[in-house]
Amino acid sequence: MPQDEEAHERSSLLDPHAGLVGRRGSRRVDELRAEDADSIISSHLSKDEQALGSTAIGERLPYNDYTTIDWLHDLIKDSYRYRALRSKRSIKYRFVAALDSCQGWFAAALIGVLTAIVAFAVDVSEATLSDYKLGYCSTNMFITREGCCASLGADGVVGEDCENWIWWSKSYGLKFTIYVGIALLYGLIAGGVTMTTKANLPAVAPQDSVDDHFSGGKTPVVGKGMYMAAGSGIPEIKTILSGFVIPHFLDFKVLLVKAIGSAFAVATGMCLGKEGPFVHISTSVGYLVANLFPKYRDNGRKMREMLSVACSSGLSVAFGAPIGGVLFSYEEISTYFPRKVLWRAFLCSLSAAVTLKALNPTGTGKLVLFETNYGVNYDPVHYLVFIFLGIAGGIFGGTFCQANFLWSKSFRKYSIIKNHPVLELCVVVLITALVQYPNPLTREPGDIIMKNVLIDCQHPEGSWICAQEALEDKSHYYGWLVYGTVVKLLLTIITFGCKVPSGIIVPALNAGALFGRLIGQAIPDISPGIFAMVGAAAFLAGVSRMTVSLAVIMFELTGEVDYIPPFMIAILVAKWVADAMNSESIYDLAQTVLGHPFLDPEHALKIVRNEGHLVDELIPPAQTMREITVDVGTECKVSKALLATKLSQLKARGLMDAGVVLVDGNGMLHGYLAEGELDFAIHEEGVLKDGEPVDLLQGPLSAFVDRTPLTICAKAPMEYAVQMFVGLGLRHLIVTEEGSGKVVGVIIKKRLVLYLEGLQH
Repeated sequence: MPQDEEAHERSSLLDPHAGLVGRRGSRRVDELRAEDADSIISSHLSKDEQALGSTAIGERLPYNDYTTIDWLHDLIKDSYRYRALRSKRSIKYRFVAALDSCQGWFAAALIGVLTAIVAFAVDVSEATLSDYKLGYCSTNMFITREGCCASLGADGVVGEDCENWIWWSKSYGLKFTIYVGIALLYGLIAGGVTMTTKANLPAVAPQDSVDDHFSGGKTPVVGKGMYMAAGSGIPEIKTILSGFVIPHFLDFKVLLVKAIGSAFAVATGMCLGKEGPFVHISTSVGYLVANLFPKYRDNGRKMREMLSVACSSGLSVAFGAPIGGVLFSYEEISTYFPRKVLWRAFLCSLSAAVTLKALNPTGTGKLVLFETNYGVNYDPVHYLVFIFLGIAGGIFGGTFCQANFLWSKSFRKYSIIKNHPVLELCVVVLITALVQYPNPLTREPGDIIMKNVLIDCQHPEGSWICAQEALEDKSHYYGWLVYGTVVKLLLTIITFGCKVPSGIIVPALNAGALFGRLIGQAIPDISPGIFAMVGAAAFLAGVSRMTVSLAVIMFELTGEVDYIPPFMIAILVAKWVADAMNSESIYDLAQTVLGHPFLDPEHALKIVRNEGHLVDELIPPAQTMREITVDVGTECKVSKALLATKLSQLKARGLMDAGVVLVDGNGMLHGYLAEGELDFAIHEEGVLKDGEPVDLLQGPLSAFVDRTPLTICAKAPMEYAVQMFVGLGLRHLIVTEEGSGKVVGVIIKKRLVLYLEGLQH
């Protein structure tokens, strides 16, 4: 049966209102149809959203993929929920309200515990897999070489006479070959599981040029592919927390793949770490836990509060640094961090640290990852060395950021690399294994390298490094230190951005520690491990531009409270030098490469402040305005066919978070209707009737109309628009003509981001 005939027959047989026309008149039919439309709309909305239907704010459907959330609307929606929950004074409702207040604290604690459990599994798996490249434990195949051999040296290189540890071969050449082969196998596994998370995202904007974005929408729009589990995840999380929706990025499947991929990727020995992926994992855990509570699940603003809380536990379990994790979320990740988020992040990070300490993945029973106790103090003259390390770290960071950006924009644009990311990964793994294995300092995983290089040779405990530093002729040792520093820089440049879970923190720490240990050889009467420790902080500061959180993380990593001033000096100098070379950190540049629409408030204001731009530069051309404007007339009624035409024109732009502006014959503003709500009303059966005028004031569609959109004068400074989008979390901003107040343009957040990128480049 044809679809139209089937629909007609179904409506004739099943429509309970079909026979009412003759008995009660068309008015009753219209009322019943309106009730049906309201019922359909209500089934797609939460109670809090339905409560807004009769207000000037309007209802909202769940946000489309890769669109912007409306922070102001979600604030009002949560206020409705809050008042409704506390409007009744009975004991029952007071108890319910108390439970509601406790949900955030309970969720924060649960997120921390679950994150620590996942981190424990990844840590233990990665350590065991890494050692499989060298051999296995005869007593227990599932423990590390350090756990297998009580006599193992501190640097993990000696202990070859351990009876329980079985090497794959006694031949150096065969051991080298097996090491490279297993590393390639791990790389294939890590890349293979990462490939399963590929997704296609809508376009941020048309691609040809900045001018095309305002040329009427005729430029073809295409989306982009993205591997959800690849990279550190921090650029995407920053984008999400700024108010954008990246679909499925925090799903359980991505969490599982990220955990498995991180273990195998780090075990390859590549210049990457699991600290960034841990932030992604913790945020995914936060998303899954928060979805259990309706007040977070149904409110984009509240959800992002909990995601900011969850971020703190990622660094907490990565470094055993609970305070540093909270500060990292505040300084580096979140764009919205009120005091209640700070308190809950504190609890989340604490619960993660306590749980991880109890699980004891390192076998030491301690939370401090690289505990040191040099037992000597520094002199004022050593401040000059710390400043030098800061300068070196800034140069390293600035060079690395630019080189990695150029590498990603050039090499990864070749079709063979772009279409076969696992091939690139295998090449990088092969090069890494061949280059790093001969050097005893770089053969081990990144966290072991840090532990080795920070050792204090007053208590050598069989360390290879201490044995080398005790020699008269240290030329070979110096060569290994120089070789290790250069190799870490070059390999990290080509590794960061490969399609596997990967972080940048540990490789930067490794390079800084090796360089600092080298410089420390020239400083008499003080342990060179001190300069390795400060150099590690300086190099990471140059790459990430972290300051306060990094100083705290380094203190918590090493337990050296006396060296906080040297940390601060080196970090601050490194940031100044790196900013002088390029103001963007590696995470900012990664967002540019990935093309995510992130609006950085400080960076945006800096761009427009130097030029004196006005808002009228963002006004679309006349053709575009004709397509996105609807003249509602004096009765605020339009045809469904007109709305369908406007919807098709919006979809042709491919941005998904645009909308139509409602004006009267004089161009005065009457409201704004977002694309998602318009699409629902047009295509959902039973909401709008064909051939009947659509009432935008009293009909079903009126509940979706925002009759109080914020406006800005066309002659206002561009800083006004930037601050309104950043400070208020707007999705759209209506531009009005100076003097008359007529609507002359519309700005959506993606358009503003694109415009700012055009000014920068």
